[in-house]
Amino acid sequence: MLFQSAEFLVFLSVVFVLYWFIFKRHLQAQNALILLASYFFYGWWDWRFLGLIVFSTVVDFFVGLKISSSPKQRTKRAWLGLSLLVNLGLLCYFKYANFFIDSWMDAWSALGISTNVSSLNVILPVGISFYTFQTLSYSIDVYRGDTKPTRNLINFAAFVSFFPQLVAGPIERASKLLFQLENKRVFKYEEGVAGLRLILLGLFKKVVVADTCALHVNDIFANYAGYSGPTLMLGAIYFGFQLYGDFSGYSDIAIGTAKLFGIQLMTNFKMPYFARDHGEFWRRWHISMGAWFRDYVYIPLGGSRGGKWMSIRNVFIIFLVSGLWHGANWTFIAWGGIQAALFLPLMLAGKNRRYTSEDIGEGRWLPTGRECLQMIATFALGSIPRIFFRSDNIGDASNYILRMAQDLRFPDSHRSPIPYIIALLLVDWFLLKKVKIHHAFIRYFIYVFAALLILIHSTINPAPTFIYFEF
Repeated sequence: MLFQSAEFLVFLSVVFVLYWFIFKRHLQAQNALILLASYFFYGWWDWRFLGLIVFSTVVDFFVGLKISSSPKQRTKRAWLGLSLLVNLGLLCYFKYANFFIDSWMDAWSALGISTNVSSLNVILPVGISFYTFQTLSYSIDVYRGDTKPTRNLINFAAFVSFFPQLVAGPIERASKLLFQLENKRVFKYEEGVAGLRLILLGLFKKVVVADTCALHVNDIFANYAGYSGPTLMLGAIYFGFQLYGDFSGYSDIAIGTAKLFGIQLMTNFKMPYFARDHGEFWRRWHISMGAWFRDYVYIPLGGSRGGKWMSIRNVFIIFLVSGLWHGANWTFIAWGGIQAALFLPLMLAGKNRRYTSEDIGEGRWLPTGRECLQMIATFALGSIPRIFFRSDNIGDASNYILRMAQDLRFPDSHRSPIPYIIALLLVDWFLLKKVKIHHAFIRYFIYVFAALLILIHSTINPAPTFIYFEF
């Protein structure tokens, strides 16, 4: 069930009415409704995979209780190991079985040895990377003593499967989301309005910006051998905004939908294309994933405390694992390696946290000329790994980049999505500067105009799924 579909609008309306008008006074009934609605939402794609999320939920629920009640540290570690084995085992099988088998066969083929191993053709369950990390964080936090285990299976299952963020995040922690589910929620009109605004913004990003960019991106990347270098550059730029509009649009809709139910989700994007260097970019992009890898992988590995070489090792591990998390393809590993190479010079120079303020051009309405050049350079450098992210294989990505640098003919004509990209950047800048439009007529004109654009483009463009459903 897609957020931009009519089915989701009906589904959301029914759940909202039941939640606030029928079960308003009964917290457990509200949580049971969330759970049933979430399973219905997830089962809309393929009901067969509901068993996986139920199994993962039950395992981690009981693991949390066992860790908490075990008197010996060794026993606690054993229960945590079970959680890691089950969750990462399921993730590795469904996401990476075909990848490892195919890579094994390719390696032998490169040596001239034929193999008869056949691919398993395993289907990837939607959202498995997200809910697996969410349940794992719970088990680890209980083990560390950062979170007390819940004894209510319905509440825990609702935390794992909460439908707004189930299939593409943000990846939430039990200390925030489960805590809210275990406490009474009160509907606040202001939060409801803010939620609807976020849903409208997310739909604009997805349907108008991302899906329009996708029409050009799909054509350019599929036929890159016949296009000029400048056209390929445009293709890389368009993909950057397709990816941002698609993923941040999903996050906005998820956060806005949660607000309608009195629940706050973490911010997942903070205007990343205004970043002035690669370190700042990763503090603004997919924040929940970055925080997860920092807290559960980077810091346990020693972070930056063990000297220069350990820091370099840990940074590469984080980005390579992050790349593999995105998909079972060598292109994602290359993406991670290039991201690490872009980040390391800043870290080694001690400048990776040079820009920590959420504001840009503090005290000024517009950024300085230097800041503009920094933003352009950061986006341009970030476009290189994004080419690998989008390409089908390493060869296509490499050839795309080579042709981009060699064939400098004038760009081929395209119906340009640039006006929508500019509109998106302006919206982001106004949000960054916390600009408020006090005139009601102007506000509602913008809302109606955005809604009309969404309706028009939803009929022009097919209804593609969100990119991160593949991960």
